[in-house]
Amino acid sequence: MAFVIVLAALCFLMYVAYRGHSVILFAPVAALGAVLLTDPSLVAPMFTGLFMDKMVGFLKLYFPVFLLGAVFGKLIEVSGFSKSIVAATIRLLGRERAMLSIVAVCALLTYGGVSLFVVVFAVYPFAAELFRQSDIPKRLIPGTIALGAFTFTMDALPGTPQIQNIIPTAFFGTDTWAAPWLGLIGGVFILIVGLLYLNWRRRVALRAGEGYGENLINEPAPFAGGRLAHPAVAILPLLLVGIANKAFSVWLPQVYGARHSFDPAVIGDAAPVVQEVSKIAAIWAVEGALLIGIAAVVVFAWKPVTVSFAEGSKAAIGGALLAAMNTASEYGFGAVIAALPGFLVVANALAAIPNPLVNEAVTVTALAGITGSASGGMSIALAAMADSFIANANAAGIPMEVLHRVAAMASGGMDTLPHNGAVITLLAVTGLTHRQAYKDVFAITLIKTMAVFVVIGVFYATGVV
Repeated sequence: MAFVIVLAALCFLMYVAYRGHSVILFAPVAALGAVLLTDPSLVAPMFTGLFMDKMVGFLKLYFPVFLLGAVFGKLIEVSGFSKSIVAATIRLLGRERAMLSIVAVCALLTYGGVSLFVVVFAVYPFAAELFRQSDIPKRLIPGTIALGAFTFTMDALPGTPQIQNIIPTAFFGTDTWAAPWLGLIGGVFILIVGLLYLNWRRRVALRAGEGYGENLINEPAPFAGGRLAHPAVAILPLLLVGIANKAFSVWLPQVYGARHSFDPAVIGDAAPVVQEVSKIAAIWAVEGALLIGIAAVVVFAWKPVTVSFAEGSKAAIGGALLAAMNTASEYGFGAVIAALPGFLVVANALAAIPNPLVNEAVTVTALAGITGSASGGMSIALAAMADSFIANANAAGIPMEVLHRVAAMASGGMDTLPHNGAVITLLAVTGLTHRQAYKDVFAITLIKTMAVFVVIGVFYATGVV
């Protein structure tokens, strides 16, 4: 019965998300409904002590990233930089390669360390302009951005600085470059199959006479300036964000050390505020990089930015609030579900799978799907079962590097179900609904889940790491 309650809460939340209802409202309803059916006395304590605590904790850490990312994306849009880059891309690659262009931009940003949520805000203006000029349906934008940002550069390619590739290092004693050949094979598989699928969808729409679409919402604002900037100038803020993010990631821990404290008051004896720099340096780095990117856009496109800044910034702030609250509510939902007895039933059932790598892959991707979070599901799985995974792998002669790569890729498998925070953010930013665009995101989800088992098969067949 405990398992049925967890499953019912998950299915309910996916259903209401797919139907277009707000997860800000229904994530706590689903979570607390499951608590009510499990132990009614825990409803109020779970709500304040776990759901709200995790939701507010997420906002405390990440809302500035959402806000700055939204402002950066809006300035890229109103400055005309998106139009400039799109025009250059069409001249260079042609309209028929619009999807490849967007996937490439997303991949470069995420592999450079830019947050997935920031990439959504920054790339959407380019994607909308490019798809409009190429007459590709707007509903294919979320699937295209998902392929570029949420897949191979998130967890497959060796060295990626995304959190999904960092978490396993603490459990397996590896580094982010673990199992490079398996990661490359998995990444190439996802990229090729994903592009084949998206281009097939584009051709089907073309034959049906479907264009970009009409009466759409959240469309990029028209460029209010005169002449477009040179593409090299237009792309410079994006490059600066990636470079500054990397530089700050190295520099900030050196400046502040492992821990930093300060006195929050000049009157009285307030306790010092102590922060673990290693846990927040990456967030500081992204925020600093985005500030540099915003400043660069303002400097290079002062006139069009000042004309549209007031209205544009209001829209950006509204979008950031919605996206951050959606994701934070999902985070709180996952925390509550993970604390219920039914979740333990799921974990114990998954542990019974005999093959070590298949066991790890299914466990991690299942928990990522249930919690709606790649990093959350993997953290829960590895915290509970890493010792078992390591023991089984050692008995089978499987290197820790392979465990690392399989765990990372599996976390990015079924995490993008309809209730996933990144998916909801992506749809909110693009102004589309689950019913309009989720089908293609789900297809990408299946492809990246399949890639994990392709990698496992390659390892067993060849022994390559």
